[in-house]
Amino acid sequence: MGYAYRIHDQQGVYFITCTVVQWTDVFTRREYADIIVNSLKYCREHKGLEIFAWVIMSNHIHLIISCKDGYNLSDILRDFKKYTATQIVQAIENNPRESRKSWLLWLLKEEDNISFWQKDNHAEEINTSAFYNTKLDYIHQNPVRAGIVDKEEEYLYSSARMLYTGNGLLDLDAYS
Repeated sequence: MGYAYRIHDQQGVYFITCTVVQWTDVFTRREYADIIVNSLKYCREHKGLEIFAWVIMSNHIHLIISCKDGYNLSDILRDFKKYTATQIVQAIENNPRESRKSWLLWLLKEEDNISFWQKDNHAEEINTSAFYNTKLDYIHQNPVRAGIVDKEEEYLYSSARMLYTGNGLLDLDAYS
């Protein structure tokens, strides 16, 4: 992992990308994306995570996040990735409607070892409002560029809906 893409300031604001191994399309099923949403809610409510923007795509997530004083952003991300990996693999194993079950488990699990997320987070520290706005636009335009929706606020698994309508899946923290 390159030195430039590491979390250096544990209370800094970062643009983070978490990618499923082999760019595997896991989040095409709502039940798996909902595990991400619920875990982000938990981290926000109980672990000091601050969420400014987010999107869940089919095989990766983007976040603009920080953490409250007294917390460690690297630790929060480590725990988030470990927990979600375990929960999603269990959900795949227990999903009777999962037509790709054998293939997904072959990709994501070897015996009892789960390899769900790529190791890096491609962390980019946000130090200016201009850079923040560039990353915010990038996050919200991701489903539009992918051809999933016509307007960013139409995508359920994104903070754009909350920003446009005040009604989204996750509460957001104010970026200052």
